[in-house]
Amino acid sequence: MQSRQFQLTGYPEGLPTLDHFELVETELKSPGENEFLVQNEWLSVDPYMRGRMREGESYVKPFQIGEPMEGACVGKVIESRNQEFSEGDYVLGNQGWRDVWLSDGTGVMKVDPEAVPLQAYLGILGMTGMTAYVGLLKIGELKEGDRVFVSAASGAVGSTVCQIAKLHGCFVVGSAGSKQKIDWLKDKA
Repeated sequence: MQSRQFQLTGYPEGLPTLDHFELVETELKSPGENEFLVQNEWLSVDPYMRGRMREGESYVKPFQIGEPMEGACVGKVIESRNQEFSEGDYVLGNQGWRDVWLSDGTGVMKVDPEAVPLQAYLGILGMTGMTAYVGLLKIGELKEGDRVFVSAASGAVGSTVCQIAKLHGCFVVGSAGSKQKIDWLKDKA
């Protein structure tokens, strides 16, 4: 089976351009024992990915030059030799920027395509929602009626934090950047 995948060709200085990416076609083998193939339907492009486009110490390793770019994705199992994952199952994984990928199930979970739109597993029911939920309720130990200040309230996680806090009856103040701040950040990227 053929799969197309995006690879990083070099670490950008400043803003990334199309020259920093390459679309490569690869041949995938058929699933072996306990493996399955997934055809992606939704890919996530998240702000943290820019940080992975440079070398250096970080909480997550950089993208590797000439390797498929990783990121959250939702897809459908199209062939399986794994008892836990059947053809037709929908799954959430981190195989990212490619059409089709092979897995043994490590780091992959089934999702319900009937419960919510599939793309919700990449947002409010994915890393964005879990970051907001765990950060605010588990680590921050939010209590009903608290006063909450959210920096970057216009971002995906920040806006979700605002909504969760409001649902808990909190007084919420959010801040967002300005055009001047965005221009300053572009100069630093």
